[in-house]
Amino acid sequence: MPLDLTEKKLKHSNPVHLVAKGELEAAGLDPAASAWAKHNGFSGEAGRTLVLPGADGAIAGALFGLGKADDSNGALAIGALAKALPEGDWHFASSPGNPALASLALVLGGYVFTRYGKKPGKELRFSLPAGADLEQVSRIAEGVFLTRDLVNTPTNDMGPDALEAAARKLAKKHKAKIEVIKGDDLLKQNFPMIHAVGRASAEAPRLIDIVWGEKNAPKVTLVGKGVCFDTGGLDIKPSSGMLLMKKDMGGAANVLGLASMIMSAGLKVRLRVLIPAVENAISANAFRPSDILTGRKGITVEIGNTDAEGRLVLADALALADEEEPQLLVDMATLTGAARVALGPDLPPFYTGDDALAADLAAAALSVEDPLWRMPLWKPYDAKLSSKVADINNVTADGFAGSITAALFLQRFVEKAASWAHFDIYAWNPADRSYGPAGGEAQAIRALEKVISDRYG
Repeated sequence: MPLDLTEKKLKHSNPVHLVAKGELEAAGLDPAASAWAKHNGFSGEAGRTLVLPGADGAIAGALFGLGKADDSNGALAIGALAKALPEGDWHFASSPGNPALASLALVLGGYVFTRYGKKPGKELRFSLPAGADLEQVSRIAEGVFLTRDLVNTPTNDMGPDALEAAARKLAKKHKAKIEVIKGDDLLKQNFPMIHAVGRASAEAPRLIDIVWGEKNAPKVTLVGKGVCFDTGGLDIKPSSGMLLMKKDMGGAANVLGLASMIMSAGLKVRLRVLIPAVENAISANAFRPSDILTGRKGITVEIGNTDAEGRLVLADALALADEEEPQLLVDMATLTGAARVALGPDLPPFYTGDDALAADLAAAALSVEDPLWRMPLWKPYDAKLSSKVADINNVTADGFAGSITAALFLQRFVEKAASWAHFDIYAWNPADRSYGPAGGEAQAIRALEKVISDRYG
């Protein structure tokens, strides 16, 4: 990992003093460090780092501002140290309030995407604080980094073929079974909407199916939208709308990251991961507005807009997942712009009819600082998806409540699962964060990992 977190006691490592806003005097600093802080106007401002000078030009340590208690600056803010500290060996002068999250923040904050020539970050080693579990921190970070790497990779290197290869690599690592239904075999095995959305691409559409764990263990199934690029199809997006469409497989990337966490922990579940991997391209055989598709579940869908393709591929995958009645069925997708308008890029909405699951997710989101917000499956809006010629339209006519109506669309394809939740994620940091740079991001999977671990660990 870019930042080396170690259980070893590092000799001659420098201390990092965590200072709350206005609490400089209570930080236990020696007179020289306190004077230096005052001289530089440091008073514990959130996210600020101040390096302390030692004798002969050496470094004597650093101060890091935690801000005020009511500033909503959580433990992940500590990740800024991974970029701000000079190279070398470091330790916390006193235990952070949440050692596990502080440790994870350091590792996540040191992430750099280097595939295309960007140089790795600084060489930093940090002693693991008491109360943190290195194995847990490492496996969570590994899942996050897998997600980030997949989302950050452009489509010329992360089309359906490459996404399948990444899934195969993960399955091989954990000795999971993997099957792939590809091309016209999708029609033979009754996945017509996955086929329709992806058939115009030079790379064949496919359904990736990973199974891991004991057969009789509780069934947990993850479904991730794997649209490797979305032109919008014949309802083509403007050029500005395509700039981030390499991340339209962010749902697939996130479920693979979550699967990595689950399998690395050896949770006692029978895990299944389903990824419809397609490119929504434009060609003579592209599916069209007003086409009527019959999905795996037998529901007929009128195509009101080819740019609402993610829900179509998810519908076929959800129908398959639902057939074996899993205890928990989760789907994740970069599904609607409406979710971003409502809640912005940092706060993904989720939908579920299971109040107990919703409460667990809300608690986990706060506990691990992985923000989530429950949105309603508002049944009166279901009528907005009506069609005069088919069972359902894939979009509404008025454009209102787009994230809610997308969730209601998906809900029609889930009947037998004991519990289902849909996550409408962004999978992207628009700007640098303390816990990671601008670019691909894992969202909701740390909260989900905690819920699944607490229930089935």
